[in-house]
Amino acid sequence: MKIKPLNEISGFLEKIATPMGVEIVDVEWNDKSSALTVFIETPTGVDLDTCEKFHNAIMDPIDELDPTYDTPYTLNVSSPGLDRPFKTERDFERNVGKEVELKLYAPLKGQKFIEGELLEFDENTVTIKTAKEELKISRNKIAKINKAIKFD
Repeated sequence: MKIKPLNEISGFLEKIATPMGVEIVDVEWNDKSSALTVFIETPTGVDLDTCEKFHNAIMDPIDELDPTYDTPYTLNVSSPGLDRPFKTERDFERNVGKEVELKLYAPLKGQKFIEGELLEFDENTVTIKTAKEELKISRNKIAKINKAIKFD
C-alpha cells in the first residue's frame, strides 16, 4: 500500500503534539495490518489516558492529511516502551546522566553487554561511565542502546 512519507506524517502531527506537551518519538507503518502507529513521550511518562487524549486529538486532522491516500488503516497511539532503542538525538539528550544498556556487535574488553551512566554523546561516539571505568564507544559498534530497566 502506498502511504505518505513517515517524516511528513510526523511533522504534521508535531503541530498538534507540541501544544499538548507531547513529543512524537517515532511513527511506524505496518503494511501487513495496515496500521499507522504513533509513539509518544511526555516529561511525566505515558499512560493510557495520555494515549487516548492524543489519539482523539489527531484522529480528525490526520484523516484530513490522508496518509494512506483514501485506503482504510488503523491508527494507534502508544508509549515507546521501556526498552525501546534510542533512535534520535533527542533520545540520547533525554537520557544523559541516566543509566543505559548497550549491546555491542563485537566484544569490547571481553563484553558485548555494557551497563552504565550515559555521560555524553556526539554523532560518532557515546561515553559511558561503568562501575569500573569511563568508556568512549564508537556508535557504529553499538547494536542497541536503551534506558536501563531496574526492578526494585
